[in-house]
Amino acid sequence: MNILLINGSPHARGSTFTALTEVAEQIETYDIATHILHIGSQPIQGCTDCGACDETGICVYADDKVNECIERLSQADGLIVGSPVYYAGPNGALCAFLDRVFYANSAAFAFKPAAAVVCCRRGGASAAFDRLNKYFTIASMPVVSSQYWNSVHGTTPEEIRQDLEGLQTLRTLASNMAWLVRCIYEARDAVPYPQPEPRIRTNFIR
Repeated sequence: MNILLINGSPHARGSTFTALTEVAEQIETYDIATHILHIGSQPIQGCTDCGACDETGICVYADDKVNECIERLSQADGLIVGSPVYYAGPNGALCAFLDRVFYANSAAFAFKPAAAVVCCRRGGASAAFDRLNKYFTIASMPVVSSQYWNSVHGTTPEEIRQDLEGLQTLRTLASNMAWLVRCIYEARDAVPYPQPEPRIRTNFIR
């Protein structure tokens, strides 16, 4: 079993990484492997709705880590996405990244537990948290909860480590994620996944 964690900050080892590391270390106490994928600090192409991924399941733009993420998430048992808060929302580069990941192959992620983690100086955490959760809820991914919303406060790794309540919330999230992943793994033969209906799309203007 393994969990993919996405570091959606431009800083490879900043506040978001510190928060995700707290989660990863707790998950690993349950003998579940983790991998933190950093999206990088270079500009990330947004989705252009070209439709190429309909046939291939991967994105036509291959100069960033989107296709690596699609492959890793397809093989993973769960997902945690971390982001700093910019203007009461996730990092724009991360949103461009996730738009392409989920548009290309979200069917491969169905029934994998998922959660979001956000880092902020002061405000905007709940709005950013809500935005990220929408990726999971339209991809049939169970959203893992904690004892509070998954946010930590601080502008540096050192400040993040002082948010004791926030870190405890993240450890609780990690334990809940590990529990659900193990439950799904143990029940994989006894309880089959739901079979989706043929997709219905309603256009309101024709």
